[in-house]
Amino acid sequence: MKKDFWLYNLFRHQIAGFLATLVDFGVFNLLTYGLGIWYVSSNIAAAIAGAVANFVISTTWAFSGAQNSLKNQIVRYTIVSAGSLILNTIFVYLLTDLAGFPPNGSKVITAILIAWSYNFLLMRYYVFKK
Repeated sequence: MKKDFWLYNLFRHQIAGFLATLVDFGVFNLLTYGLGIWYVSSNIAAAIAGAVANFVISTTWAFSGAQNSLKNQIVRYTIVSAGSLILNTIFVYLLTDLAGFPPNGSKVITAILIAWSYNFLLMRYYVFKK
């Protein structure tokens, strides 16, 4: 495999993540600020919406040609997304309630940390096996 293939996957993963983040943040803001739902509940619903968007984009474009079956990808993606949801919810809560950041600020910081330290590596090497 070419050395730059890893960077190619990272680039596509980041675009897929960005688009999924737009879905995530859109749902979060609609629920939290538009409908007045508690930000932790909004974060969970938004993360699920973003995860679905990310899976569709990742499967069809970012990691197309993965070596494992779609069923296997779905199971593994669900496991990784559940971990990501737990980490995101904990960090958003801690940054908002304990550190005093506004919910959107907490969500941005958390999204960046989780995307670079957790999601990409598990997506590339576990879910979509390149």
